[in-house]
Amino acid sequence: MAIDALHRTLGVHRVLEPPGVLPQAATRLDPDPRIGPDEVRIAVSRLNLDAASFRQLSEAHGGDGDAVRAAVLGIVESRGKMHNPVTGSGGMLVGVVEEVGPRSPLGLVPGDPVATLVSLTLTPLRITDGLARWDGRGEQVPTSGTAILFARSIAAVLPDDVPQQVALAVLDVCGAPAATERVVHRAGHRPSVAVLGAAGKSGCLSLAAARDARAGRLVGVVRDATEATALRAAGLADDVVVADATDPLAVAAAVGEPVDVTVVCVDVPGAEHGAVLATAEGGTVVFFSMATSFSAAALGAEGMAADVTMLVGNGYTPGHAALALDLYRRTPGVRALIDPRVAR
Repeated sequence: MAIDALHRTLGVHRVLEPPGVLPQAATRLDPDPRIGPDEVRIAVSRLNLDAASFRQLSEAHGGDGDAVRAAVLGIVESRGKMHNPVTGSGGMLVGVVEEVGPRSPLGLVPGDPVATLVSLTLTPLRITDGLARWDGRGEQVPTSGTAILFARSIAAVLPDDVPQQVALAVLDVCGAPAATERVVHRAGHRPSVAVLGAAGKSGCLSLAAARDARAGRLVGVVRDATEATALRAAGLADDVVVADATDPLAVAAAVGEPVDVTVVCVDVPGAEHGAVLATAEGGTVVFFSMATSFSAAALGAEGMAADVTMLVGNGYTPGHAALALDLYRRTPGVRALIDPRVAR
């Protein structure tokens, strides 16, 4: 493929600063709603901020919804995308396809209700309503505006049988259960699995995926008694334990016998060392939190002489959207944990 054509498929032509980087690494994108021949314009109806980003913004502004709203609007206006400069993360969105370039390979048509399956950190985004309908107190952000998809972007047409807000919440984390399923399959016969942040969206879906993949012992690690009660009622884990994910010794003690696979779904930094300690020699840790520090994970494992494989969770696995929605549909425990979060 010619370099110019590759630039277009990856969205490099939308990068304003600095030159020569891909859209995710850019500090500023061009969100012009006029599309190129292989682009798609989405009329945005709702954003879903990733958990780490929303937590950071909320804590930075003392839970002041107005200040959080202003901060998000400022990021989008200055960067041409929703890319939290502190966490480096964004989220995803839903909307309706408004216009499709004649050479777009995405198979979308105007009028399709879609969820984008690529990060807001690389999606050109323009907000036109000042976020006037959002109170700044939840991850889901009702709004109006436009977003641009490239030829190499990914989007899923929203299903008719799942409420849009629920579909947005599930699809925002659909990479986690797909990666968990793949790792469990590859780990061998009925591996034991621990999920940190097990009562959250990605955590409960990962537990359900591990069960489907014929995992052995399933351990759900949660932060407090309230989450423990909810996770036990959901019936997704064999053992439910309470521990501060940022306290390595507490995590190791709570999990007990080290597991073959540990999946990290917490939305706070500092969970790297506990995840490594909870994992058996020769096991695998999957970091599916945008709060993960690569240096803390790598150097911490080295310092513990821990022979574990560490994987950075890739938000894309073939079939990940369909798998996550299917788990939601047929797993009552997943619905019991996700639906109340969406309703808040």
